[in-house]
Amino acid sequence: MNRRQFLQTGSAAASGLLLLKPSTAFGYQANSAVRLGLLGCGSRGTVVSTSFSQNTTAQVVALADLFPDQLAAGRSHFDQLNATLGRQPISSKLLFHGPRAFEQLAGSPDIDLIQISTPPFFHVQHLEAAVASGKHVYCEKPIGIDVAQARQALEISKRVKPMQSVEVGFQCRSAPPIAAIAQRIQAGALGKIASVSANYNAPASKEKFRQGASADELRLRNWLWDRALSGDILVEQNIHIIDLCNWLLGAHPLKATATGGRNILTHAGDCWDNYQVDFVYPENVHLSFSSTQFGDYGGFDAGLRLYGAAGSATVPYSGPVQILGAQAWTWQDSAASPTTDSGKFAANGSFSDNLAFADRDKDRTFIESITSGRSHNQIAAGVETSLSCMLGRSAGYLQHEVTWEDLLLHGETYTLGMDLNQFA
Repeated sequence: MNRRQFLQTGSAAASGLLLLKPSTAFGYQANSAVRLGLLGCGSRGTVVSTSFSQNTTAQVVALADLFPDQLAAGRSHFDQLNATLGRQPISSKLLFHGPRAFEQLAGSPDIDLIQISTPPFFHVQHLEAAVASGKHVYCEKPIGIDVAQARQALEISKRVKPMQSVEVGFQCRSAPPIAAIAQRIQAGALGKIASVSANYNAPASKEKFRQGASADELRLRNWLWDRALSGDILVEQNIHIIDLCNWLLGAHPLKATATGGRNILTHAGDCWDNYQVDFVYPENVHLSFSSTQFGDYGGFDAGLRLYGAAGSATVPYSGPVQILGAQAWTWQDSAASPTTDSGKFAANGSFSDNLAFADRDKDRTFIESITSGRSHNQIAAGVETSLSCMLGRSAGYLQHEVTWEDLLLHGETYTLGMDLNQFA
């Protein structure tokens, strides 16, 4: 299927565009509070919910996590944050832990919005429960770690109610410098685009150790190391750059070839530590993408560059955002690009420099879609990018070219391989 057909598979709202509604969702009035329940109290989940609290009218009123210690840490953080914002501490009745915590959160009548920040393997399962509850949903990427989960997510997309908003965590699109250059690229500032080069080079994730923990527990706490839990680095981390490429080109890749492997890392996980992928987009536009995830020496660099008949565009996480050529342009709003600690890697996604206000602006747009009733559903768009990353991953594992159709027909399937009831 082509991209238009793919995006329409989920629902009329699946493209992520705002759809005007005659009335407001859940009877909200402008500036009213949205009661947020955080599912997954780890580092990234805490950062995003903190951003919602500080930058919008949303209030964190409930928490859920598989592990009691993470739940307790989340409660301590948000009780302190709520106090500084003049809000009530989190009620004990809205604290849920264990393998069924996501169902308890979805079933609570005291929550309007569920933020899904669990390991990627669980995203689609948790998305299904949240959507079925009728609540609004913010789901971190990726939307599925294999083709079976991606198909399931598209079916879930069809069941999103007209007044529900479902957001996918591709915050880079909302970064002011990136949004500004994207508008110019999509308007044709580069002319016909011939090729794209991109990279995501980051340090290795730090080990999370807990005394007396079982092998299954350590695997869950170090989910970034685990192929089934994370989808590998291409699907879990590099997805942000590949999503930007899809967005700027207005298409998903048609096929890919790739190499890579596990050349440096020696820990117990099974994710690769490097990829080199050639994605081919419509009109034979090639994306040359490379990534690394190892080392602790502070090396970090992520971004992409597009080359067209009339100019080239540089779109980095850190550094000048600009167009060279006939329609030369450079982002110059210093108020929106703080330089303190710029260019440093942020494992929790709280970047400075060009991404400094990405979370803030994305969160504000999402909450406005809820309070105004202009709901949107980004599931299918999120699935499209997830499948694009799976395409590169599959080509790397198989060591031969994989087409989009091949992926959908023969893509690998992952299982958890443990019983979560041991954590009840």
